[in-house]
Amino acid sequence: MAQPTPQIPPVALTIAGSDSGGGAGIQADIKAMQANGVFAASVITAVTAQNTQAVTAAFELPLELIEAQIDAVFEDLPVAATKTGMLSSAPIIDLVARKVEAWKMQPLVVDPVMISKSGYPLLKPEAIATLRERLLPLATLVTPNAHEAAHLADLKIETIDDLYEAARRIKAMGPQAVLVKGGHLTREQEAVDVLYDGERFEEFRAPRIDTPHTHGTGCTYASAIAANLARGFSLTEAVRRAKRYVTEAIRHALPIGHGHGPTHHFYFLKDFNGFPIKEEEPSRKDRV
Repeated sequence: MAQPTPQIPPVALTIAGSDSGGGAGIQADIKAMQANGVFAASVITAVTAQNTQAVTAAFELPLELIEAQIDAVFEDLPVAATKTGMLSSAPIIDLVARKVEAWKMQPLVVDPVMISKSGYPLLKPEAIATLRERLLPLATLVTPNAHEAAHLADLKIETIDDLYEAARRIKAMGPQAVLVKGGHLTREQEAVDVLYDGERFEEFRAPRIDTPHTHGTGCTYASAIAANLARGFSLTEAVRRAKRYVTEAIRHALPIGHGHGPTHHFYFLKDFNGFPIKEEEPSRKDRV
């Protein structure tokens, strides 16, 4: 009997750093993308030593290896959307920008990762200008959190009105749209994100969940948006779906480790990893 032909999902690509703790970076990106209905491919830009408590070391991969990974993916796979994360230096950002242009990587979600939750710098200060000038103008969407938006827009962000102003300033740098995330504005009762496409603003609100386990939320959110863009949803709908997804992933966050635990990318599965937690004992007649 012929086997049924499997339905092929869209392919999304993440270009980012590796997190040995599994909660953020490439690892979170792949989980979030797959959880949102696409096949995830990856290009690693740097290897970090980190866990739920801290990033303790980071090593950038050679430019030629990063380029080779990108070319290998695009020469073979039908990439429908791309997301960038940790691009730690100006040369890496410039390389990725050149490959975005060469391979026409659209839609492109740029998550401007700058600093880890523990305070470890993931983007060299001198590379911020390269990010602004080379990569942001190529982006379909830029997804800074309040801290990252403050650096990019040169603006102190404390209120929702500040999110609006930051979105205006970052939009002027050339991306098609900006999503400034307000999860760090702890004075607000809700987690409010502001989307701006140059013509209209839209707010995305969700209940603020009281948990310390939020490791990898930015990676997860941006990757979920990219996955939904790869599936053909409009930008607004992709953000709406991703916001709903990341909120539930935070609600079901996992208290793993001794620091900020990771979000639960597969919270919707009946069991933790999709398999029975306790296997049934074989019956006597099945035992050898």
